[in-house]
Amino acid sequence: MRHLITPLDFTVSELTQLFDLADDMREHQAQYAHLCEGKKLATLFYEPSTRTRLSIETAMLNLGGRTMGFSDAGSSSAAKGESVADTIRTISCFADIAAIRHPKEGAATVAAQFSRIPVINAGDGGHQHPTQTLTDLLTIRNLKGRLSSLTIGLCGDLKFGRTVHSLVNALARYQDIRFVFISPPELRMPDYITEYLDDQNIPYEEYIKLEDVIGRLDLLYMTRVQRERFFNEEDYVRLRNFYILDAAKMSLARNDMYILHPLPRVNEISVEVDNDPRAAYFRQVQYGVYVRMALIATLLELI
Repeated sequence: MRHLITPLDFTVSELTQLFDLADDMREHQAQYAHLCEGKKLATLFYEPSTRTRLSIETAMLNLGGRTMGFSDAGSSSAAKGESVADTIRTISCFADIAAIRHPKEGAATVAAQFSRIPVINAGDGGHQHPTQTLTDLLTIRNLKGRLSSLTIGLCGDLKFGRTVHSLVNALARYQDIRFVFISPPELRMPDYITEYLDDQNIPYEEYIKLEDVIGRLDLLYMTRVQRERFFNEEDYVRLRNFYILDAAKMSLARNDMYILHPLPRVNEISVEVDNDPRAAYFRQVQYGVYVRMALIATLLELI
């Protein structure tokens, strides 16, 4: 039995197999429609979610399985003080696989330690978001035809953004990857990420202004400033509009530079950009369903 707690739980070779399976599921959905018949997925979401929870549940339904669970901690026994360890022990009696989102870093690791079923980390605090990373990698592979020899800009909240932390860790294993971190000083990439890149001799640059570097990027990964991660409202209000990607900034970018975003967005991408053929964030959502289908099938050892 294996779990997905960080993107590094799968080797590069295993990721290639996973993405090949996801692409095959996308092209031949009917062939996989009964793969998970008789199987149940539990979604344990202690934190709000739209895309991740519904994407994981849709993936299971597309495979012919069933879903159960809770969408906020207040509707679970966590409200009575039950621990994550006891919750997953209980859920292991009901379900065949579980996906957990929790505001505390390390909660998914604890769940995996006590679980008798595969556990998928659907986001733990500001730490990791591996299924979003799998979504991002599959999207990049389909848009650019490769996961190597790329210059990737990550813009916005790089301090608290678990999606960017996971993505950097995953992409750092591919050849000839160059990172450009674009953020205000208060939201710069954490030291543990940049120190890891330094240790691995992986090049990165840090900028404050998006306009200074957008023309050199193969991909731009935008993120929102996350209100829920701030300790005071004043700092959030000061930084929330620091970056707004609009048509004027897009005019500085290459014709083949794609925009990704884990969503939800607030106002960091203007709606006028939605009609730009380089805007790929809603295609990204669709790829998320297929890669989660492949992940569920793989963790359940059905393929």
